[in-house]
Amino acid sequence: MVDRPKLDQMLSNLRQYVAALRQIAATPEEQFLSSPDKIGSAKYHLIIAIECCIDIANHVIASENYRFPRNNADSLTVLVEQGILAADRRESLRAMVGFRNRLVHLYWEVEDARVHGFLQNSLSDLEDFGRAIATYDW
Repeated sequence: MVDRPKLDQMLSNLRQYVAALRQIAATPEEQFLSSPDKIGSAKYHLIIAIECCIDIANHVIASENYRFPRNNADSLTVLVEQGILAADRRESLRAMVGFRNRLVHLYWEVEDARVHGFLQNSLSDLEDFGRAIATYDW
């Protein structure tokens, strides 16, 4: 059974991280790309926000005794299989985890413009994930 207080805390953390990312995303692209501090903050907050989603998924999987995921992206797939996340979100969620992996393991290859693009186009994936988890009937 899902530990609701723990889940609520993780969801609260996710909302805080996304709020920080939304603030950074409001920075015009030229200003963002010329600010190492904004770029670094965006990368860090993206890593922890996406990691938070993975942690939430793994908490749900362990609590509900769902199948063991093969990797981080598969953790989100398990939630799709269980009907907790919408099937049409599967690829965007897997891409989100892939982007986190690049930020962590291939950070020197991640172009700053791509980070800005993620801020502009993909924060809704994090918000949708949080909303789906928060509103699921645990």
